[in-house]
Amino acid sequence: MTVTSAEFAADAGLRYVSDADPGIRRVRRGRGFSYHRPDGELITDERLIDKLKAVAIPPAWTDVWICPDLRGHILATGRDDRDRKQYIYHPMWREVRDADKFDSLLDFGRALPRLRQRVEADLSGEALRFDMVVSLVVRLLDETLARIGNGEYARDNETYGLTTLRPDHVAIDGRLTVFEFVAKGGAELRIPVVDRDLAEAVAACQELRGQHLFTYLDADDRPASVTSTDVNDYLGNITGADVTAKDFRTWGATVTAAHALAEASADGDPGDDDAVILAAIDVAADCLSNTREVSRSSYIHPAVPEAYRLRRILPIWKRVRTTRWMARPEWLTLRLLQQDARQDR
Repeated sequence: MTVTSAEFAADAGLRYVSDADPGIRRVRRGRGFSYHRPDGELITDERLIDKLKAVAIPPAWTDVWICPDLRGHILATGRDDRDRKQYIYHPMWREVRDADKFDSLLDFGRALPRLRQRVEADLSGEALRFDMVVSLVVRLLDETLARIGNGEYARDNETYGLTTLRPDHVAIDGRLTVFEFVAKGGAELRIPVVDRDLAEAVAACQELRGQHLFTYLDADDRPASVTSTDVNDYLGNITGADVTAKDFRTWGATVTAAHALAEASADGDPGDDDAVILAAIDVAADCLSNTREVSRSSYIHPAVPEAYRLRRILPIWKRVRTTRWMARPEWLTLRLLQQDARQDR
């Protein structure tokens, strides 16, 4: 069952809100700020002002919106000094979302061989039709661990993911496809993919010159863009599970960390557990072009470092092997997640 964002907020004792709703505005006054209710009235209540200041909105932000109810799941939004829209979420919202991030990963790992088999079949289907192009996006999610893309981020911040890329974000030379774009957080990414079939498929999409790179021809031969919803629906229909495009990044980071810890385990006694785990997290963070802290809290399943501390990785690593649809480190990861799920029963 899919849990809605509003239900997540309710579970955390919060209200699900939008900055399109009326909110408190912050206005610069000399070296400080004044705060105004949605109707424009100046806020003079010192206790309320202290609470608003405690949200810790960066002074450089402009166009600041603050939720009038400080139990809103979003506390504030604004524009940073590069005119990118930024959000401050309630700590309880982050806590409940973080707890949910890994719930679907075991289902994802179990479904991955079937998903990859279907993607390969759809990629060889009729050129530039929906199934072919959406499977191309899924294959690239799997191959590159790039984000899926968000239309609001592309519009407001000029940051991109796969479904929001433009035709000029890619260059193709024979077997080599290179994606270059600014990703979420302002990271400038250059992602090379060496695969002739993928290069030809991407080139065919590029030649349509649609608004977005991943464009297909609908039943009336009109160009249409693949959206993140299209991709998530495709994933759900094939896997029969509540998985999304983000699970590729979570899976990839968890597998990368598990592989690094398996190699450390195979080397004998590598020393301090914390240092070895941090090194594995750093390898995963590099794959995601993300920070150590974000990778650890949001992308690497906690069962993996815990299994390393309990010396459970090496025995499984010695037993698993690469198969057609899953690599050896992926089988290791799947076995670790299965082990963790059994212990939670």
